Amino acid sequence: QVQLVESGGGLVQPGGSLRLSCAAHGSILSILAMIWYRQGPGKLRVLVATITSGASTNYADSVKGRFFISRDNAKNTVYLQMNSLKLEDTAVYYCKFQIIPFSRISVGDYWGQGTQVTVSS
Repeated sequence: QVQLVESGGGLVQPGGSLRLSCAAHGSILSILAMIWYRQGPGKLRVLVATITSGASTNYADSVKGRFFISRDNAKNTVYLQMNSLKLEDTAVYYCKFQIIPFSRISVGDYWGQGTQVTVSS
């Protein structure tokens, strides 16, 4: 079994910073892409940032220059450093990993439980 556990959400004032973490636990052969999504109140879930197994990154236009994604392969963990936070960054943030577990020979998508980020003065 593979499980993703997120942490790091909370309440922050506009202009502040937070760092989210998402760690995968279980019998994992390989992790390909690690991806952050978010879903604001009354909105669809949208992609925020991606980091590949080769450490290439990609960001949504709305967060470029403010958010930074990184990964620690030894810990099966991805991070999202969020700076200069805005009111519109308020959302539930979800991580998704593309994982090949030992029990299977194909890649599957695994999701974290979500962590609330609230930006408010």
